[in-house]
Amino acid sequence: MDNEQYLTVTALSQYLKRKFDVDPYLGHVYLMGEISNFRLRPHAHQYFSLKDDKAKISAIMFRGNFEKIKFQPEEGMQVLVQGRISLYEPSGSYQIYIDSMEPAGLGALYLAFEQLKKKLAQQGVFDLPKKSIPQFPKRIAVVTSQSGAVIHDIMTTVARRFPIVQLVLYPAQVQGDEAAATIVRQIKRINEAGNFDTIIIGRGGGSIEDLWPFNEEIVAQAIVESQIPVISSVGHETDTTIADLVADLRAATPTAAAELATPVLSDVLEHLQDLHTRLYSAQNNLIGNYSEKVRSLSQNVFLQHPERIYEVYLQKVDYLQDKLQQSTRNILTRSKNTLVQDANRLVRVSPREQIYSYGNQVNRNYQILINNVNKVINKNRNIFNSQVATLDSLSPLKTLSRGYAIPTGKNGKVLRDVTDYQVGSSVDLKVKHGNVKLVTKEVSEDNNG
Repeated sequence: MDNEQYLTVTALSQYLKRKFDVDPYLGHVYLMGEISNFRLRPHAHQYFSLKDDKAKISAIMFRGNFEKIKFQPEEGMQVLVQGRISLYEPSGSYQIYIDSMEPAGLGALYLAFEQLKKKLAQQGVFDLPKKSIPQFPKRIAVVTSQSGAVIHDIMTTVARRFPIVQLVLYPAQVQGDEAAATIVRQIKRINEAGNFDTIIIGRGGGSIEDLWPFNEEIVAQAIVESQIPVISSVGHETDTTIADLVADLRAATPTAAAELATPVLSDVLEHLQDLHTRLYSAQNNLIGNYSEKVRSLSQNVFLQHPERIYEVYLQKVDYLQDKLQQSTRNILTRSKNTLVQDANRLVRVSPREQIYSYGNQVNRNYQILINNVNKVINKNRNIFNSQVATLDSLSPLKTLSRGYAIPTGKNGKVLRDVTDYQVGSSVDLKVKHGNVKLVTKEVSEDNNG
């Protein structure tokens, strides 16, 4: 058989892929299944499987489509997907390329709301202490649409209740994909300005899709991080958003938000007038009490005759002065007696006589020591002179002075015996006052000796 009749694996895969791609029934498929082998890959394409009781299909959802879904897919979740079926040539496996996804039997937005609510609860965001709303604000920032009824309702309510406050509108989109980012940006701008007392964010009622920007995590984070208290007023009283849950105070309507943010000026003025009246009355009562006390004190005998106050003290000072002088004299007398007694005792135990006696004894001992030292010196001097005389009598030089001589050979050896001499050898002869060199002419022995 001719080899040209055989297809390559690549050619077969390309043919099958072409069949998949041109099939109108596989180009737009609606599929329901359970998510399997799902592992979230942040900021990337997602690869997983869809399965039921009897079959499984590989699935891929590219990053752009995945970022559009509002909820977080999870392992085992039943979902409804739309996409196309195609063949992946390198492995020869077919898979579904998903364009959109939503939970089966539960709205995607509602599921995303519950997932974010659960996440924030686990992080303890809802348990954070709420910042108090200032009672008398000077400046209030409003984050809402500049064309909606919300800002009009807030302005009307504030003008009626507390017209001295300054309202500043920070316009933001409150609906659509870009709304959350603009709301966050305006909250940050208000905090950077730093001269506002309160922030009101909100919009009118609508569907969950319309209110969804206020369920975004970035909006919740911006509200939590705000250093300025935030009042949330989103939708109607029955609508609840994540922004309402994390805000420092929730208002059912924009009008209610304005009422919570401001006092009623007339009530404040009335309260101030009441405080003024109470202060005036309390001040009059206090002045009356002090006036009565002054009148009572003015009748005091000591105030009428103030000299009586210090007469007693003058007498007491004189008494204490006398007592002080007497005490001083007693102390001086006792000290003088003690000093005299100590002086007499010192005289009795004075070491002067004993020192004088010891001095005489030292002088006597010194003379004895000098005499003994002189005796020792004289005795040793006599012994020394005797020993010098003995040494002098034994000195060879003394013998030389009597006419004797000392012969020595070449090596300086003293020639004592006749055998020490050799005929013709030189002899050094030590005599008084010098040396004499001799030559031996003849050597003869003494037969007597």
